[in-house]
Amino acid sequence: MTEELSIGMLGYRFMGKAHSNALERLPMFFPDAPAVERDVLIGRDQEALDDAADQLGFARTSTDWRAVIDEVDVFYNLGPNHVHADPSVEALEAGTSVFCEKPLAHTLEDATRMRDAARQSSGTSGVTFNYRFIPAIQYAKELIESGELGDIRHIRGVYLQDWLADPSAPWSWRLDEEMAGSGVLGDLGSHTIDLIRFLVGQQAGDIERISGNLQTFVPERPTPDGSEVRDVTVDDAFTAQAELENGATANIEASRYATGHKNDLSIEVNGSNGSLRFSLENLNELEYKGANDRGFQSILVTDESDPYVDHWWPAGHILGWEHTFVHTNYEFLSAVAQGSDHTPSFEEGYRVQELLDAIERADERNEWVNTS
Repeated sequence: MTEELSIGMLGYRFMGKAHSNALERLPMFFPDAPAVERDVLIGRDQEALDDAADQLGFARTSTDWRAVIDEVDVFYNLGPNHVHADPSVEALEAGTSVFCEKPLAHTLEDATRMRDAARQSSGTSGVTFNYRFIPAIQYAKELIESGELGDIRHIRGVYLQDWLADPSAPWSWRLDEEMAGSGVLGDLGSHTIDLIRFLVGQQAGDIERISGNLQTFVPERPTPDGSEVRDVTVDDAFTAQAELENGATANIEASRYATGHKNDLSIEVNGSNGSLRFSLENLNELEYKGANDRGFQSILVTDESDPYVDHWWPAGHILGWEHTFVHTNYEFLSAVAQGSDHTPSFEEGYRVQELLDAIERADERNEWVNTS
């Protein structure tokens, strides 16, 4: 096992803080995690980089990712979606392991390049679908795969936020097709689709066909400084229906206009013998109805026997959103240190990208699209 992994991180704002916080927590709470060195922080603005490096604990900075990707063991690609492909591909070609934010890319074409580079690389690839590593989600997967729910019949995946409900909220790169690829579809829908595949893929198979309906409610927004108005060129909300290999149906939905929902990813799985449901806004609990239960029971998933919880606090002491990044970093960096594959990999990220692309095509054609 590698003694210490040097980290290069592209991006230092929202996701840069989330992952840097995770790297800071790892040695304290996961002593078996590989040791890491926060080596180089990468961005375009040198002054902002210097400030961020001090805050996030990086030893040096660079404004050129090409100059450093072969100098580190692990490259974190946390930039906007349109810069996922080139740095990740070149890093993998150099044998550097790559941890990339979701969605894998802003187009299916670039996702294909990234998948192919990962297949040929000696480095490990990973996509940060961090919600897989919530203890309640891990427990839900155990229940489903043990057969407690019986045959899977129906899945609902809904991700709702309201940060754009105000039409005067400022424009950002997430609202530009050239940079983001899609709007809520890629940003939130990628998480939802990945969780559906993660939870029921073994029992129900993959998604075989899918529909799509994308909507943009506010066509333009002011820039943050108020100096101009820019077009919104992506979707604000989407809905989709899907059919899985075993005949199960899935309803998938996401919106940034759902007033009152701050960050609510909800998953419900109905089977022939039972059901379960989960909400990210109450992430320590799983609601479950078994074959002999009259209704749903609420299970607090904070016992030492629950996945990851033994690393944290005494039983009953809840975890939060930031802990999902500690868990996903632990799993990915452990795989890198061991020279093994990581899941979710670029292959899995590519499959999610295929399904996102299929939803867009279904919307354009106004018809179901086969995905297998």
